[in-house]
Amino acid sequence: MLEDDEPVIEDDDPHTIDARQKIRSQLEADIEAFLKAGGAILEIEPNVTADPPRKPESKYGGRPI
Repeated sequence: MLEDDEPVIEDDDPHTIDARQKIRSQLEADIEAFLKAGGAILEIEPNVTADPPRKPESKYGGRPI
């Protein structure tokens, strides 16, 4: 959750160790600020998905005779 006054971390190569450490530090700071503001983090079960099941597609009669 970035506010307008918070700096956005940008690096030429986000795959370097230093860049990843900066991103982790920023993420930890954001999480700490979120929790201090009264936010809560919920753990979701691993088998829960946001995609509802789709109706199976029928191909019966889809080809011309």
